[in-house]
Amino acid sequence: MGRKAKFDGTPVPTGRGRKAKKQGDPTFPKGVLVKEEKTLSHRQKQRARKRSLKQQSLKENIKKLKEEKRVKAKDIVNESIVKDASKQLKKTKKKKKSPEPVPLENGSVSDESEEMQLDEDSVASDAEGVVESRKQRTKKKLVDSDVESDVTDSDEEDSDAPDDEDKDADGTDDDDLLPIEKANKKLKRKQEKERKLAEEEMTDMMSQEFDFNFPTEEELADAGNLKDVQQRMKDVVMILSDFKRLRDANRSRSEYLDLLRKDLCTYYSYNNFLMERLIQIFPLDELLEFLEASEVQRPMTLRTNTLKTRRRDLAEALINRGVNLDPIGKWTKIGLVVYSSQVPMGATPEYLAGHYILQGASSFLPVMALEPKENERILDMCAAPGGKSSHVAALMKNTGVLFANDMNEDRVKAVVGNFHRLGIVNSVISTYDGRKLPSVIKGFDRVLLDAPCTGTGVVSKDPSVKTNKDEVDIQRCSTLQRELLLAAIDCANARSESGGVVVYSTCSILPEENEWVVDYALRKRDVKLVPTGLEFGTEGFTSYRQHRFHPSLKLTKRFYPHVHNMDGFFVAKLKKFSNIVRKKKDAEEESLE
Repeated sequence: MGRKAKFDGTPVPTGRGRKAKKQGDPTFPKGVLVKEEKTLSHRQKQRARKRSLKQQSLKENIKKLKEEKRVKAKDIVNESIVKDASKQLKKTKKKKKSPEPVPLENGSVSDESEEMQLDEDSVASDAEGVVESRKQRTKKKLVDSDVESDVTDSDEEDSDAPDDEDKDADGTDDDDLLPIEKANKKLKRKQEKERKLAEEEMTDMMSQEFDFNFPTEEELADAGNLKDVQQRMKDVVMILSDFKRLRDANRSRSEYLDLLRKDLCTYYSYNNFLMERLIQIFPLDELLEFLEASEVQRPMTLRTNTLKTRRRDLAEALINRGVNLDPIGKWTKIGLVVYSSQVPMGATPEYLAGHYILQGASSFLPVMALEPKENERILDMCAAPGGKSSHVAALMKNTGVLFANDMNEDRVKAVVGNFHRLGIVNSVISTYDGRKLPSVIKGFDRVLLDAPCTGTGVVSKDPSVKTNKDEVDIQRCSTLQRELLLAAIDCANARSESGGVVVYSTCSILPEENEWVVDYALRKRDVKLVPTGLEFGTEGFTSYRQHRFHPSLKLTKRFYPHVHNMDGFFVAKLKKFSNIVRKKKDAEEESLE
């Protein structure tokens, strides 16, 4: 407390007042400055004493056991030495008895008797060497047995195995290994033996039970019974998987393949050309899985419009309307998969308000690989109907400029409608031919090209692909895709601080429309493939039949219906390093070299 104020003008005395209290020295709680040693209770001391007594008794028991083992080892060694010595003596007795030395006239011994005595001495010395070596071996074995006392009984059974089995592939003995390594080796040998026996039994069973008769022309013409066709397909696939053993000696592999192709075309309603291409792409077991998965519709998926809502709020609203849904997976934070719905998903108030758009799960992937940033200039060359473009605009958060282009004017109307509904305001919509865009506008930070293709990855959506595609269609699409990809690379700006990126994608699984096109672009432009950043998917092809592509094509990603439960898709991400376009003469000279 301070002094009381005086307002009559008299000076206030300085110093401590009458009622003021002097502050004492600071005090700290126990254990803050000095750590006191923890004292044990009486019960804890008793337990500690018991533990120490137990440990001492265990150590004494272990010492006693070791001493007993050493005594036994010495006894066994002595017995083995005695046995070996007796055996060696018996062997020497069985040999021809040496004749008594014949004295000569001068009192010396004959040379023959001297030789026999030398032979006996050498035999005795050899016997002593054998005894010593046997003694060392027995000691070594006894030491190993002491170490391996804790190994399982299976090791004891295998101890009688021949010496050749106790050696590695390098020829080293098991004696140099640790006991746990020995046990592991013996277990592996047992497993290999069991596996070989199981394989032999399976092959014997299959050879006895499996009996395939090649169908006649009448049976092939009768395609009404699909069960017979299905069983025949499975049998042919089994024969081709082990052709050397299960084949008919009078039939070639090409005949079996032709039969399988005809049955597959009959059962799944494909034309011969497309089925041949699929057989070349997939192994036979995987081919059947792909064809089965292509017959099933993919689950309905939708993408949350992050410009207007969050996925959690959208899911709650749709669940209240009787929609059964779940997140697509850990790889996306904006996708939902719909299992069943009591209301049409394209007419809910949330859909009309632009909170979501119906979009396939595979269509998320190219935009995720593109990785658009805010305040960038981005081009989508084939934008209709606007699913990927709206996704790009949402990631840009309505900043920068998005150019959505599509050649078909009728399809552009769908882009306009979706953009208005989703609330996208940073877009410019155009209807140019994508191949001519470099002459109209350039300098984009990022370019997305979802090229038109044959649609062999979306057979479940469009079953007409099975029958209406041939060699001419694939060649036409491949040529168009090459031109579009070169134009997309020319539109990108290599000097962009954040971009210079081109993403190429198709909904086809044919290498002619995917790896072949990207490999062509790598040779014609100064670009390189970079990782897509996608967490899943299979690697692209670096070789296809007689063709060999650039090794970096393994950085591309392929997606299949039977593996990833989404439409067949291909995604490649390119990085541009120079805006200079090489002339045709230079490119031709390089190709000739």
